[in-house]
Amino acid sequence: MIVATTAATAAAARLLEPAQPDVARRSRWLSVARDVPTAWLVAKRALDIILSCGLLIVLAPLFALIAIGIKFSSPGPVLFSQMRVGKGGREFRFYKFRTMVDGAHLMHEEVLHLNELDGPALKIADDPRVHDFGTLLRRTSLDELPQLYNVLCGQMSLVGPRPALPREVQDYEPHYLQRFAVLPGITGLWQVSGRANVPFRRWMAMDIWYARRWTPLLDLWILARTVPAVFRGEGAW
Repeated sequence: MIVATTAATAAAARLLEPAQPDVARRSRWLSVARDVPTAWLVAKRALDIILSCGLLIVLAPLFALIAIGIKFSSPGPVLFSQMRVGKGGREFRFYKFRTMVDGAHLMHEEVLHLNELDGPALKIADDPRVHDFGTLLRRTSLDELPQLYNVLCGQMSLVGPRPALPREVQDYEPHYLQRFAVLPGITGLWQVSGRANVPFRRWMAMDIWYARRWTPLLDLWILARTVPAVFRGEGAW
């Protein structure tokens, strides 16, 4: 437990060492917390456990079919894992179905010039690193399903801001760190509002608004809008 706590503290400290010198402001925004009724937190966690556990069981056959599709489409592992930044700036291992060629994360600098977002996050509509089956998985958001395991483990929630890469967070404006006041989610305001078609600053504004104002009813509203948003596929790169 001591080792885990030390690692989490060190990971959070790295986020306070960006190119900008304003460490004090970043530390203040990163530690922002909102008091909410305990019943809300219990309801959110209960919904996360019940739905993630149920979906992992029900969707097991679909997971197997996706795994076969990935194996036929591209050599390499079925799952892709990566360290992401969660609540309070703590890092955790994030899972998704692999949609890119094996080792694509090592090609980050090579494709950076193709970035179509106006911020530190990397989004490319026709990313050359994506394999054929990966395109389908991204369009349908099926690649995100393994994150149900992260939800079950308490590292993520069904609803919340998307978990960011540490290198992206180091380039955030200090007030963007407010988005880490809540657990990251599989879906959220950004996902049901156009995803990659949304300018980066508006994306961050949505996440901050959610972190400041979330309620169980808002979570249910976002979940209800997620299914039609997935079918529309808007901004799903």
